[in-house]
Amino acid sequence: MGSAYAEFMENEKGSITKGKLADMVVLSDNLLTVPVHTIKNIKVLMTITGGMIVYKHLNF
Repeated sequence: MGSAYAEFMENEKGSITKGKLADMVVLSDNLLTVPVHTIKNIKVLMTITGGMIVYKHLNF
């Protein structure tokens, strides 16, 4: 929220909230729980930028 607040955009972005823009990725596994040596195998399943899906894995 800090960056969105600094540019007076906290009503449009800055948190994952219905109606706000989103820049995020959906991964195949949780980076925080997988063994470190398996992080390299994590796949990007979807990328969302400005609230629009810009990449979607074929099997997702």
